[in-house]
Amino acid sequence: MGLVGGALLLIVIVAGVFAPWLAPYPPAEVHFSTPFQQPDTVGFALGTDDLGRDVLSRVLYGTRASFEVGVLSVLLAIVVGVPLGLLAGYWRRLDALVSRLADLMLAFPFLILAVGLAAINGGGLGNAAIALGTANVPTMIRVVRAETLRLKDTDFVLAAHTMDAGAFRILGQHILPNALSAIIVQATVIMPAAVLGEAILSFLGLGIQPPDPSLGIMLSDAQQYLFRTPWPAVFPGIAIALICLGFNLFGDALRDALDPKTGK
Repeated sequence: MGLVGGALLLIVIVAGVFAPWLAPYPPAEVHFSTPFQQPDTVGFALGTDDLGRDVLSRVLYGTRASFEVGVLSVLLAIVVGVPLGLLAGYWRRLDALVSRLADLMLAFPFLILAVGLAAINGGGLGNAAIALGTANVPTMIRVVRAETLRLKDTDFVLAAHTMDAGAFRILGQHILPNALSAIIVQATVIMPAAVLGEAILSFLGLGIQPPDPSLGIMLSDAQQYLFRTPWPAVFPGIAIALICLGFNLFGDALRDALDPKTGK
């Protein structure tokens, strides 16, 4: 299943990265003479939407935008959550403050928190990534904190204490490298949530703004024509499903491989 997930991710990543070369048309190019064209129409492999825009081109560019938001949000969650998780797990005095802050944020459902932050910051790719990354920070804090609590009582960390190693040296050279597997696995869990979150924010008008393409915008535009021409909604929906499925399968396999109890 991990290979299946990896293959799906490879296909989707290649489609997003090489969208400018794979897309037959610019994503915002309008063809007023050919609206609602069916798939396999000459020149439009996946058909066109209500404005005659090529669905294939918009799906490719929308996948690219989803990956950009996902990667940026994951990086933000790592940059903010990992240091706070290390500090909270190592120093009890900071643990109470950081843990209560994380608990406060976790009291709000992920999407509700992301929608609220996006509504405050405004639309756009960067603001969507900040909102989704911030909403994922408390989960990253909890994961890294748990790993730090587990590792700080191990023999190699205790041996470093006896050699008068400083706290930041122990965190940087002993605890963080051994917690990387948990951080990587958590990143693969955050990524599909961020991709789905970006689609929801864009669907609500709080994410990427038109005319920039987004899978969520495509779903929003196509909902009123769903029973007349379903393909402008079906294909971006399939793209979202494949991205999330690929990351979930790959993340599960990666977790099993990196788990010292089950990994080989």
